[in-house]
Amino acid sequence: MATRTDPLTLEVVELIGAVVARYHEEYDRAAAEHSLTGAQARVLGLLSLEPLPMRKIAVRLKCEPSNVTGIIDRLETRGLVERRPDPADRRVKLAAATETGRRTARELRDALDFAREPLAGLSDAERAVLRDLLRRMLGEGAEGPV
Repeated sequence: MATRTDPLTLEVVELIGAVVARYHEEYDRAAAEHSLTGAQARVLGLLSLEPLPMRKIAVRLKCEPSNVTGIIDRLETRGLVERRPDPADRRVKLAAATETGRRTARELRDALDFAREPLAGLSDAERAVLRDLLRRMLGEGAEGPV
């Protein structure tokens, strides 16, 4: 059984840290090319997948809803995001990416190529194993979030 201090576990933790650091470096660099902060880019990325209420964005980013409001305000000013009523509860406002926002989020994702080349060197089966192991580490099932 692995412990927190066994050499293999420590090496894996260090490698995960290196991957995360490299991801954030590239993401922040790509965001800056679009005159966005890293936080603005992350919110835009979330909203490009689906409209979300501010509270849910804050939970996903692990920050205060007031921080999200400021980020949404700045993205809205730039025409990347819009607020709209939630069809299920008109008292709730959803933040949603505009077409320009979705295109910008796609460009941000496309700019993240630090993992593309190494992943391309893995077989489909190896990438599937890596995906499944990462999901398991995050407490998700093989089919995705629980």
